[in-house]
Amino acid sequence: MSNFAKSSPSRKLRITTGIAAMSVGVFMLAACSSTTEGGSPDAEGDAAAAVCGPDTAASVADVTPVDAPTAQERSEALKIGSLLPQTGTLAFLGPPEIAGVDLAVAEINASPSGVLGGNITVVHRDSGDTSTDIATQSVTDLLSQNVSAIVGAASSGVSMTVIDQITGAGVVQISPANTSAEFSTYADNGFYFRTAPSDILQGRVNGNTIVNDGNASVGIIYLNDAYGSGLSESITTAVEAAGGEVVASEAFNEGDSQFSAQIDAVTAADPDAIALVAFDQTATIVPQLIGTKGFPADKLYMVDGNMADYSADFEEGTLNCAKGTIPGVVASDDFRAQLLGIDPDLKDFTYGAESYDAVILAALAAQAGGAADPATIKDNMQKVSVEGEKCTTYADCVALLEAGTDIDYDGVSGPISFDENGDPSEATIGIYQYGNGNTYSNIGEEAGQL
Repeated sequence: MSNFAKSSPSRKLRITTGIAAMSVGVFMLAACSSTTEGGSPDAEGDAAAAVCGPDTAASVADVTPVDAPTAQERSEALKIGSLLPQTGTLAFLGPPEIAGVDLAVAEINASPSGVLGGNITVVHRDSGDTSTDIATQSVTDLLSQNVSAIVGAASSGVSMTVIDQITGAGVVQISPANTSAEFSTYADNGFYFRTAPSDILQGRVNGNTIVNDGNASVGIIYLNDAYGSGLSESITTAVEAAGGEVVASEAFNEGDSQFSAQIDAVTAADPDAIALVAFDQTATIVPQLIGTKGFPADKLYMVDGNMADYSADFEEGTLNCAKGTIPGVVASDDFRAQLLGIDPDLKDFTYGAESYDAVILAALAAQAGGAADPATIKDNMQKVSVEGEKCTTYADCVALLEAGTDIDYDGVSGPISFDENGDPSEATIGIYQYGNGNTYSNIGEEAGQL
């Protein structure tokens, strides 16, 4: 999730005027009296709906490092690795992301046509978080197994620790959840891609939502890493551009367990609203902020890193009417049902669609190039996502490729359209609100281009 993506020095950053370059497409807000609520976009929950008043709109510790094989040593069969959180501060995102990967692999292997001929395998490994070295060990293991592409990491901070290891070995990295703006200009020799948009867009939507709700002064508590600091800056820029003021901004570090100093400093500035940019630290911060300090829940705004199901963590009503943002379109009922067919225990679907699309795009790039090596996949990722005939399923896209037709894959997470930085050039940010049961539902979305 908001940890992030890179590009070669030859790539040009398309965000020519920062936030101002984004053109807003659609913005909708539903009334707070909505009765649909869940721990993920539009999932049904059993808690009461928000009532907000008239103003509310696997461990690899023993892996021995080995030299990674070159692209030429890889076989024509496509082997995908996943580097997604099974442990750590983003572990709640792992199940939907892993399910998305497995669903795509199953769909590809059900189609015998094309150069791959239903010949794709996946190796799952844990990314952990930035407080451990699990990701480095996992990548070492994946590279030793001749993977052509690695889907992950979810965390921008984790991706920053392994991007050189992956792309330096000439292997494609596709993150379904990295949102740090740093990746757009990172020197990755063209091997880094992401199916989630830069946080420049999420920060703008989040900041605008705060100000549009009537909040003139804003405090920010944020995780001090590539994801948190970048998103905090984007929210600040948006708040100020909309006429608001950030009156306090306090950071904490990964691994911290005490947050009273940050909470005290921000609440002392008496802000109208507080933006909380965090991961699972939220479970500790919220009871102190709302319970101890008495800060109103309907003035709390969260982000993709901490929008989760807290029904088992907090007392009923703790987060009632709090809001937050998550990149991506709301998963359809059909897609959620397919993910549940892979993992019946799923409670959250965040970034499942982006993970699915990452695998489909890698496979289509191999089909378009006629080979499953990393260089071929890298060279065709943009080709299969831009300026061809629209197609929305793997089978339909392969049929077009076999007929010699250029394709433009539009996925379940929305249009991808990779730019020269490996970033999606257009995206949608969903706006969500918590109800009395501490689970959330979608109340609107904003679409834009970067």
